[in-house]
Amino acid sequence: MSTYDPAFRPPNKWRKALSLLKNRTFVVMLLLGFGSGLPFMLVGNTMGFWLREQGTDLTTIGFVSWVGFAYSMKFLWSPIVDRVKLPFLNPRLGHRRSWLMLSQVLIAASLLLMGLVTPNQLPLFIGCALVAAFASATQDIVVDAWRIESSEQSEQLALLSSAYQLGYRAALLITDALILIVAAGIGWQLSYELMAVLMVVAIVATLMAKEPLTQTKEQATDAPKSLLSPQGLFDAIVGPFLQFFKTHGKWALVMLLAISLYRLPDFVMGPMNNPFYVDLGISKEVVGAVRGSAGLIAGVVGIAFAGLFAVRFGFKSTLILGAILGPGSNLAFAWLAHVGADTTAFTIAMVIDNFATGFAGTALVGYMSSLTSLGYTATQYALLSSFYALLGKFLKGFSGYWVDHLKLSYPVLEAYAWFFVGTAVIGVPAVVLCLLLTQQKSKANTESA
Repeated sequence: MSTYDPAFRPPNKWRKALSLLKNRTFVVMLLLGFGSGLPFMLVGNTMGFWLREQGTDLTTIGFVSWVGFAYSMKFLWSPIVDRVKLPFLNPRLGHRRSWLMLSQVLIAASLLLMGLVTPNQLPLFIGCALVAAFASATQDIVVDAWRIESSEQSEQLALLSSAYQLGYRAALLITDALILIVAAGIGWQLSYELMAVLMVVAIVATLMAKEPLTQTKEQATDAPKSLLSPQGLFDAIVGPFLQFFKTHGKWALVMLLAISLYRLPDFVMGPMNNPFYVDLGISKEVVGAVRGSAGLIAGVVGIAFAGLFAVRFGFKSTLILGAILGPGSNLAFAWLAHVGADTTAFTIAMVIDNFATGFAGTALVGYMSSLTSLGYTATQYALLSSFYALLGKFLKGFSGYWVDHLKLSYPVLEAYAWFFVGTAVIGVPAVVLCLLLTQQKSKANTESA
């Protein structure tokens, strides 16, 4: 006798995914992502723009850019964020939200001081930027932990990762593009002070957020005293890493290698993008207009599609597709070098690049989030997110040398084309490693395809 019931309809995963968008946690994650993205350019490329306009020499600007290494070294103090309770704030906000509030207030204060001090008092200005970068990296640690610990299921984790990316990119649009227009009208000082005020968005999100209920016994203890003991230091710093290798076994090294190579094509190509546009003959106005319109839309679509794709097909399938799309966008720039300064071709290349970058970035964030263990969430994710950027940040320093070397044998645009092809090729190992990871046995905390 058949047990088929024609009235029964299997749950629609796409409908389920869209229903999660109405969740308050999704809105909070969107705003926290905005708060995470806001300081990044203000202590990086945008700050360099201001320094140069004030007459600061290029060598100094290069050294000042090292304040951004706080983002790559955050795993060093992430155990403290995981284990230490903040006096006064913790009883009122909880463990994660208290650290969020502290870091956000420090960011706002530092940006405000940068606007008041200006590069005319360079040592103090750089000191404020360093505090902002350190506080921003700390905020990232906590936001990542909050996102992971607030996810009740893998589908929600995927969509929260997308919400984070959307908020983050909205902040980058303001601090990397719109601020240039604002500064031309009201000056750099008031522009930075305005950015400090915008941190209120993140502070409000922290107040709206619910404290995760997934803390372990280790987190529930008063950690300041325990961290001072040798055993406490070992548990806080070494414990998360040992737990990661214990959880994932022989696959841990494969995961770390795949993560470190995943965005390598983007990192290596990045410093040469703007010089390429100049040599190609595309005006700043066209670049800005396309970035803020078609490029922005494509990036948002890529982020959203990655989140929904992860819900439907799982983190690993999304990771593989992102590993293919990422280097593929580099080939679009190689094609543009052959086409020349054609606005339509440039728009097509930017759409491809922004969609691929949005998709691959969300895929990697979602996958790394799925690898962490409760109790060590902040430390493990900080390790992974730092690990993926270190090699790329080192190698991208040589990108100009490689293009100049190619120019010895090829015309300038052809040299760029071969450089972009080369950056795409170095993405092949990441694709292979991601395919290898599909052979890993499914684990409850790593995959729910």
